[in-house]
Amino acid sequence: MPRPRAAQSTTGILESAHGPADGVRQSGARESARPSTGRLVGVDLARGLAVFGMFAAHVGPDPSRGGVVGFLMELAHGRSSALFALLAGFAVVLITGRQVPKTGRAGRQAVAKVIIRAVILLAVGSALTMSGTPVDVILAFYGLYFLLVLPLYRLGAGPLAALAAGTALVFPQLLYVLTPLVGGAPRAAGEPDGLVSLLFTGSYPALTWIPFVLAGMAVARLDLASAAVRARIAVTGVVLAVVGYAGSWLALHLVPGALDAIAASGSDGAALSAWWSDRAGYPTGDTAAWLLAASPHSETTLSIVANTGVAITVLAACLAAMDVLPRLRRAATPVIAVGSMSLSAYVAHLVAIRLLDIEELPGSPLHVLLGFIVAVGVFATVWSRFFRRGPLEWLMSGATGIGRHIP
Repeated sequence: MPRPRAAQSTTGILESAHGPADGVRQSGARESARPSTGRLVGVDLARGLAVFGMFAAHVGPDPSRGGVVGFLMELAHGRSSALFALLAGFAVVLITGRQVPKTGRAGRQAVAKVIIRAVILLAVGSALTMSGTPVDVILAFYGLYFLLVLPLYRLGAGPLAALAAGTALVFPQLLYVLTPLVGGAPRAAGEPDGLVSLLFTGSYPALTWIPFVLAGMAVARLDLASAAVRARIAVTGVVLAVVGYAGSWLALHLVPGALDAIAASGSDGAALSAWWSDRAGYPTGDTAAWLLAASPHSETTLSIVANTGVAITVLAACLAAMDVLPRLRRAATPVIAVGSMSLSAYVAHLVAIRLLDIEELPGSPLHVLLGFIVAVGVFATVWSRFFRRGPLEWLMSGATGIGRHIP
């Protein structure tokens, strides 16, 4: 079955920056001007934007309608889930110690919290998938991501960035080679993702999504209170996006027969857009030309590079905006509130899709998308005035609190 063109997101599984961040070191005048446990509200803003991007991918108009609305909807596909994956890595580092990894008893407790969180996500994601939702639920995939990167939590920014680059270069080719060998029957509706699906054949295979998580861990290790560091991150993001998308465009046009092979491989057509858009369809069969694409769900090196660049750029922009534009921070309060309780928002939107009997994803009128955004934004804003965590985040915190008893 062709996968839905959704940007299913990681929501809520990420440790909210709405609480104190771990050890953000300040220097000089900035150290005296800010508390050492400053809140990284920009992370919540980025996560909130990714939630709304997920809404656009699921209950927004079909991008094929064209025009400004169609273009904006297309931007949400795949790129919002990449941003969530990047922030998942950020969450692992927040839990285990941001600039200085936790060791000893504190380290063991942090590891236990990540493992508990991962197991819960695997269980909840499987349950939601079995409920028959038309959305490709990403939570189980995220649970596996947490488990796979956890052994690396003590590495610094440099080694993590090198691992992110290395896995982005190697793993997509491995996926191309291994998928036919480990493949099998497609997952039936209502059937949870098995290990093969989570690693290789699912909508968000760990083999090609781990680079996003590693990149997020690397970024989280940096001194994000520094404007110079944020500027370098932003430049890096823009460069990666240009290299990924422009490199794909050039490859598809310069390699003889590449576009024809993609067009003939059983995709949805529009092969000319394979350098940036899912409208070209998804890789099928053994067509090697797809390795040159950068469409969000093509699971290629160029796709990972481009989407990582977009995610890093958005995160850097959100961090900078919250630091230098206090009026924007007030105006963005609903988005920040949604980002601080993204698991609740994610599950709520799945429930709403089921109750409203929405089956064509995407394809709803624009007013449906706006209704989702307004409803969740209002709820999150009101809830956050009275409670520090969202409803499901509170339950997750209670469950992971068991880790405090690790000796």
